[in-house]
Amino acid sequence: MRARSGAGLSRVEAGRTPASIAAKLSFESVTHRYGEVTAVRDVSLSVEPGETLCLLGRSGCGKTTLLRLAAGLEEPAEGRVLINDRAVSEGPNFLPPERRGVGLMFQDFALFPHLTNLANVMFGLKSLSRAEAEREALRALGRVGLAAQAASYPHMLSGGEQQRVALARAVAPRPSVLLMDEPFSGLDRRLRDEVRDDTMNVLREARVTCIIVTHDPEEALRMGDRIALMHGGALVQSGKPADIYTKPQSLFVARFFCELNEIAGTVRDGFAHTAVGRFAAPGLAEGSAATVAIRPQALRLRPGGTGAPARILRRQFLGHVDLVEVAVQGLEVPLKGRLLRDAIPQINDSLYLDCDPAEVLVFAAPGA
Repeated sequence: MRARSGAGLSRVEAGRTPASIAAKLSFESVTHRYGEVTAVRDVSLSVEPGETLCLLGRSGCGKTTLLRLAAGLEEPAEGRVLINDRAVSEGPNFLPPERRGVGLMFQDFALFPHLTNLANVMFGLKSLSRAEAEREALRALGRVGLAAQAASYPHMLSGGEQQRVALARAVAPRPSVLLMDEPFSGLDRRLRDEVRDDTMNVLREARVTCIIVTHDPEEALRMGDRIALMHGGALVQSGKPADIYTKPQSLFVARFFCELNEIAGTVRDGFAHTAVGRFAAPGLAEGSAATVAIRPQALRLRPGGTGAPARILRRQFLGHVDLVEVAVQGLEVPLKGRLLRDAIPQINDSLYLDCDPAEVLVFAAPGA
């Protein structure tokens, strides 16, 4: 196996990805069970034509099951799957996978080792003549920078190149909807960023409706036009990346996207009062207990001025920022911050701490 990752998509030869007629994909109150285990519960969600939705959540939350329901590999126990507002998942209206215009790309690429890369891409083009299929497959391989490797076999390629062959195979039939299950999880971090960006170029050019399953919140923020976060088989929150990050509807959602310092507060006059200051608490009852979630980048340290008395306990180099642990008067547990090195005073200096309110979230305390 060669170590190189292959030519990037921005550096490939001429040729454009065949454009699809993007379809709308909808789930209406979908529930699915495996025996007594409910894998998906009452999910309603729509993906607009040409939109990329990142389906996010931890392992076992129902993401892949939802993908299998969309593809027709499973039939929902309750609810409906619709493509362009046409039900495709129930009774006499059930459409098998090969008739849904849906493409699938799996985590392990699922390439046939005994077939050449060209033959792998041609595999989904059986409705075309051999000459037409070969032409379309070569075109798709060219778009991902691998036309020169058409006669090679998958084992002769690097992991990134194999992923590109799988992508070429998925888009070559011009699907209306493309479903991708953890497509980058098998790649190392350096290669993952490159292949992920290149994949997005192909998807935008193909103008295909796409669902990408991932457990990586950073990946979802980078790739999705929208994000749908799942937990325990249910849809927890969906929205644009900026909205779901800045306006999480629960502490669970906030925790998923960022490490948090969580401290107790009490609501008075519309603010949660804490040992490090007061923060707006809209919608919380007067006198109620609150959980104040402070992102690491919210911390600000000064040698003088206003704020809570504080002292740096530990400082670790992380590249462009340092990780610091800060003891604060009135708190039993130190706060963790990620700060630019030039903005960090010396350990053991007497300091004052406050927090950027834009990076602080307030929720009702559990049980409040």
